[in-house]
Amino acid sequence: MRNRRSLLVTPLLVACVAAIVGCGSSKSSSSSASSAASSSSTASTSTSTPAVGIIQSVAALVPSSIKSKGTLTVAADASYAPNEFIGPDGHTVVGMDADLSQAIARAMGIQANVVNATFDTIIPGLAAGKYDMGASSFTDTKEREKTVDFVDYFSAGTSFFTKASGGTSVTGLADLCGKSVSVESGTTEETDAKAQSGKCKAAGKPAVNVLVFPTQTAANLALSSGRAQLSMADSPVAAYQVKQSNGTFKITGVTYGTAPYGLAIPKKSGLAPAVLAAVKVLEGNGTYMQILQKWGIQSGAIPASQMKINGATS
Repeated sequence: MRNRRSLLVTPLLVACVAAIVGCGSSKSSSSSASSAASSSSTASTSTSTPAVGIIQSVAALVPSSIKSKGTLTVAADASYAPNEFIGPDGHTVVGMDADLSQAIARAMGIQANVVNATFDTIIPGLAAGKYDMGASSFTDTKEREKTVDFVDYFSAGTSFFTKASGGTSVTGLADLCGKSVSVESGTTEETDAKAQSGKCKAAGKPAVNVLVFPTQTAANLALSSGRAQLSMADSPVAAYQVKQSNGTFKITGVTYGTAPYGLAIPKKSGLAPAVLAAVKVLEGNGTYMQILQKWGIQSGAIPASQMKINGATS
């Protein structure tokens, strides 16, 4: 579908995380601070969010297990600016998803603890009870809804970007044959690029050289160093990387596959209705738009009528 991050989760991985609280190593905030912050040094990284107080209608929906501990533990892979990345202090997760998570928690009458985690460990971590919510640019799809529930809150597509000087131009996926493209592991971009490579070979054309990296930051470095000719990322992320590159990168081609982002929530946790109520209130009182405008991604805003639980269409 679009290019939001996919949930490539196997039963083995879920079982492993449940047993040992994480087969994949969870990133400490400091471990990725330098790489994430370096690509986002000129961003607005204030950790403050618009003032939000408890909303009783929302708080009434919060499960007692969450309410009793007073904290909403939220996981984000902080390498995907401006949606989630490490702030200038070297450890705080900032960005659109972090701000929205804080506002949601405040509406619930509790606090949010946004932690940095490797992307492909977030969903298993939810299943293991390590996290209450995943806010990390997840695409909501019917297949992924089999694993977790989603509260849809944003819309984005996939964009291509390349070097501004001497870069490789494409129109869409079909133009990737014979080219090298860098992507983040576990994303829909990885799935799409590999699927296109198969189509290229079936048509008798050169395969796509898909270079997979653990973070988008590393994928960007592959592009800037010349190892990759192109990179792919969610449209707000690609636009942000181009803006922050100071003329090094440019968007090429047409954004494709627009689909909803969803906040990932463990099934049967009872938390999804409270999160949905919160985002709808935040949309209605203007907080939602203020957060998106802060990060320059207001074009992905959706109305409250499109905010729903498990609203994937494909």
